[in-house]
Amino acid sequence: MNAPGQTSLLVLRIRMPAPTLTLLALVCFVQFTSAEPPAGNAFEPEILAYEKSDKDAHPPEGAILFTGASSIRMWTSLAKDFPGLTVINRGFGGSQLSDSIYFADRISIHYKPQTIIIQAGGNDINAGKSPEQVLTDFKTYVAKVRAALQDVKIIFLSLNPSPQRWEQRDKQQQANKLVREYIATGKSLTYVDLWSDSIGPDGMPKPELYVDDKLHPSTSGYSLRTRLLLPHLP
Repeated sequence: MNAPGQTSLLVLRIRMPAPTLTLLALVCFVQFTSAEPPAGNAFEPEILAYEKSDKDAHPPEGAILFTGASSIRMWTSLAKDFPGLTVINRGFGGSQLSDSIYFADRISIHYKPQTIIIQAGGNDINAGKSPEQVLTDFKTYVAKVRAALQDVKIIFLSLNPSPQRWEQRDKQQQANKLVREYIATGKSLTYVDLWSDSIGPDGMPKPELYVDDKLHPSTSGYSLRTRLLLPHLP
């Protein structure tokens, strides 16, 4: 058999009984293909791990759900940073908004939270998507969640400047602008600006907000997020 995606030529020769024997060649083209896996499949092990932990201790409904990419997944101090609040972390590293849409039923809607905090879009821009696509995907995520949870509050934690991706800042800021403008017209939608407080007097990202990879938040970076988010939480 040929490799997936290649075309094979299958030839069958059939002798037909007749006064004069005739050789009939039947030619069939058979396409062997492998369907492209959905984008979210790369994160299936992480999602399954979350579902397994839910079986052991399922979080209560009405909690505050944090979701998005690795900056959320690595926020291991959530419970300490938001004392008195029930918080759930369902971030998965390297994900884009399209992945949050794909898994929305399993890691957003499933928990029936009162509030969803999502930080995503940076990986989208890094992958070559346009700011307009970031907005489109965020709208799709909101629509999918709201179809099941009409009254849920959704907080978008903005794309933030990082030293490692500083050359992408123009597209990142444009994505922030588009999402902010959309949120201003919506119901129970909140935009939290992380960008402004992440820039130092020299106009560059504050280095103390990032770990050694110059991309992910340090303890100070998470303290900043906590301070900015608290006024918007019950």
